Order: sequence, then structure tokens, then C-alpha cells
Amino acid sequence: MSLIADNLAIVKERMTQAARKSGRDPNAVRLVAVTKTVPIERIAEAGEVDGFVFGENKIQEAQDKIAALGTESYHWHFIGHLQRNKVKYIPGLFELIHSVDNSELAEDIHRHSLKHDLVTPVLIQVNVSGEASKSGVAPSDLEELLEMLVSLSGISVRGLMTIPPFDPDPEKSRRHFAALRKLRDRMQSVNIENITMDELSMGMSNDFEVAIEEGATWVRVGTAIFGARDAH
Repeated sequence: MSLIADNLAIVKERMTQAARKSGRDPNAVRLVAVTKTVPIERIAEAGEVDGFVFGENKIQEAQDKIAALGTESYHWHFIGHLQRNKVKYIPGLFELIHSVDNSELAEDIHRHSLKHDLVTPVLIQVNVSGEASKSGVAPSDLEELLEMLVSLSGISVRGLMTIPPFDPDPEKSRRHFAALRKLRDRMQSVNIENITMDELSMGMSNDFEVAIEEGATWVRVGTAIFGARDAH
């Protein structure tokens, strides 16, 4: 086995143990392998191992990789900050957008999806920590935003996503993950038409086990699989 395959096996085992520790079905938690700046050949190496999807942060980089590897054997999510002028490239490339945080962006995705006769699944990014540098709708504004998205037939809201402040101690992230889960549960109880709240995208390489214990259905893991990467 390659180093990437070994790392994937370790991450999946850690995911399984975290789910079992919290009394959850391990199959209820899925892996997004974060491939920002990861070369195509290393993604192809990871692609030989089944059971997860690839997450990209930048549209141009994602377009190049998807053009090379396709969407038949490879599954792609967009997990980064999405600029409105890049939305036209979204339809048909990604199975899920994790980072919708305002109605204008949602309307753009809706409009461009309809042009292709598609419905694009999305998650709403919530800034549960209130950190000024983070994107995301404020928890107090989430219900109002969801109500605004009800009529957009070109998108399908599936749940919530968050990025807590980085801390080397994963336990420091727990309260943020718990807050997102409670917010999700409250939105489920409101029962907004055409909105589902089945998914929680939260947890990265340093804290995904805590995220799983708090209810994550998607974890976004890059460094633990591919190693440290160059920033750009």
C-alpha cells in the first residue's frame, strides 16, 4: 500500500472509532479528502481507494483537476469560499457545495443550475464562533436566510457547515460543533418547506474525531491524508 492509502486507512479507522465511541453508526459519517494544492497524480493515487469524495477550495484549480480526472469515478465537493463571479462554473462539477452563506450567492447558484436543468445540493455555512475573519451566516440570522431560500428550485439545502477557530487542542472545538448540531436540530423542528437538515459538515484533520462525536456527517480532512501542503 502507498503512504496515501495507509493514511486513508488510518483516518477511516479513527472515524469509525469516534462514531462508535459516541454510539453512532460509522456509515453515517463520510470523508471529504481535501485536495487543495494536491497534484493530480496524488489525487489519482487516492482515487484507487473507494469510499470518499474530494473537496476543492478554488474553482480554477478544481476545474483543471476535474477536467483531468472526470466525475464518473471521482466525486467532488466544493468546500471553499465561493465568489459570485465564479458561480457560472459550478453546475455539473460538484455534488455538494458546503459554503453558501448569503441569499445572493444562493440565488446565483439557483439561476445557473436552472440554465443546465440541474438542482445543486448545498449546505449553509454558519459562523458559530462569531470570529470576524470567518465566512458564514450568524446563527441568529440562519432561520431568516433559510426562509429566503425556500422558493429557489435550482438548489437543495441539505444541512449546515462550520469552520471553528483553529486550536491545537481539538477539545476547544467541541463547543462550536455542539452549537452547530443544536442549531441544526432547532432548524429541523421549525420544519421549513423544501429545506432538509440531514447533513453537518464539520471537523478537519486536527479535530474531526470531536466533530464526529458531536454529530458530523461529513468531515473535511486533508493534512492527515496528504501531509502538509504548500499554501497558495
